[in-house]
Amino acid sequence: MRRLPLQALRLAALLLVGAGSPLAHAHAATPVYGYEVVRTYPHDPNAFTEGLFLRDGFLYESTGLQGASSIRKIVLETGSVENERQISSQYFGEGIVDWKDKLIELTWKDQIGFVYGIDDFETRGEFAYQGEGWALTRDDKRLIMSDGTSRLRFIDPETLKETGGVTVTDEGRPVDQLNELEWVKGEILANIWQTDRIARIDPATGKVKGWIDLTGLLPPEERARADVLNGIAYDAKADKLIVTGKLWPRLYEIRLVAPKR
Repeated sequence: MRRLPLQALRLAALLLVGAGSPLAHAHAATPVYGYEVVRTYPHDPNAFTEGLFLRDGFLYESTGLQGASSIRKIVLETGSVENERQISSQYFGEGIVDWKDKLIELTWKDQIGFVYGIDDFETRGEFAYQGEGWALTRDDKRLIMSDGTSRLRFIDPETLKETGGVTVTDEGRPVDQLNELEWVKGEILANIWQTDRIARIDPATGKVKGWIDLTGLLPPEERARADVLNGIAYDAKADKLIVTGKLWPRLYEIRLVAPKR
């Protein structure tokens, strides 16, 4: 379900926003934000992006696909790779997050995660979890994990054990397919797989406070060889929000545009 032919993905996206989908009801009372592009940065068009975050001015990215998964430290402005580690070919790499001097990674279906040193990408340990692993982000006290359902899990960053969670809803309806995550100004931002929308989620209640509609961000002529929108990174010091997608040729720094009243 993480790698389908593009035509199948687009058909699935149309079905997803049909009458029975929570996204179909997003216009009812939940505000929908637009965007302005502030700046673009180069992105490896062969990177099947799974996880993304900014730290100390560098971009950290994990890529997926069986036999082609990796974690990378990248110079944002140039796209040059400062450090890279290939993941064992038996694993489909998924989301990543930093915690102190560590980088923590999920895998898709193997129910195993890995801990690396963030400076050298050397293995420091492993941990187990139930179900699928999709994405990770964090606040100051805990890790937050998605697994493709409507539930976000809370993880103790030291023990890597699940401590609780919250179900994400929009107008009372569960919102599933929660994918790549980012903590931004007290909210959880979540890509919704197979769509061009990002949910702004209240971490205390799971309620969607708003939607970000990124339709048209990647030009149509480039969407033909690219895959879905996936990847959110935020630099709190610079108040810089960056998004990208799987196999996209660039990253976009964006500014949100408030809904018209």
